[in-house]
Amino acid sequence: MDKTAVLQQFSKAAALPEDEVGLASTALLIGASEYPSLDIQRELGTLDSLAAGAAHWVSERQEPLQAVNALSKWLFDDLGFTGNQDDYYDPRNSYLNDVLSRRVGIPITLSLVYIEVGRRLGVPLLGIGMPGHFLVRHRDEEGLFIDPFHKGILLSVDECRQRFHLMTNNAVAWEPGHLAPIRNRDFIARMLRNLKAIYVRKEDFERALTVLDMLVSLVPEAAEERRDRGLVHHRLGHNAEALVDLRWFASTRHPNAKDEFLDKLIRDLMGLKEK
Repeated sequence: MDKTAVLQQFSKAAALPEDEVGLASTALLIGASEYPSLDIQRELGTLDSLAAGAAHWVSERQEPLQAVNALSKWLFDDLGFTGNQDDYYDPRNSYLNDVLSRRVGIPITLSLVYIEVGRRLGVPLLGIGMPGHFLVRHRDEEGLFIDPFHKGILLSVDECRQRFHLMTNNAVAWEPGHLAPIRNRDFIARMLRNLKAIYVRKEDFERALTVLDMLVSLVPEAAEERRDRGLVHHRLGHNAEALVDLRWFASTRHPNAKDEFLDKLIRDLMGLKEK
């Protein structure tokens, strides 16, 4: 599947109502943008196989704590899924197909595997988008959180708060909403933003543009993604496309908001267009 076809499929998935946005299938479309020969159905079958292997130990009939402990043992102790602490910003940590084959990932992708395997076993799990560190919790255990990056250890609210303060050096105020469940659309957007940051840092603007095209289709109301896509278009020499995105972003700003760099860039791009 070529990149144009992948982006078209992703746009269709992004246009679905929230309750129809498939977490694993949409994440695998991100993978297909990097791996054109990726067989999405085969990758979904891998998740099915992971769940089938745990069916003797994990079921919806268990108490929540028993179910998550058994699932953690299966994924992290028996199968060896683990957090990539040695090369956290390796982009492969953000592609679900790579995480499934290498059994290495970052908090959000390991959480996705955990949630999707649990769902296939009837264990209802929720993604928790705590800033800086993604977590999971059982739907029916509001005060107990699972950390898939650290082999499924269980965390209380206080322990989550402590971890948050450690990661932010106490520079950001804690809010109870940091432990709120996240929608699938926002889950996928966070995965894409991780990749965007990696590719922009590497100055790999072609890949950054693909990621931003997906982000814009997924969250079209997010003005900063249109701004960032405009800047990436500019770095790639796509002046007409850059002007469209940057003017759209400028139209969303508060009338008193000023950004001299962007305003000058827009004027320069308009001058190029008129030549």
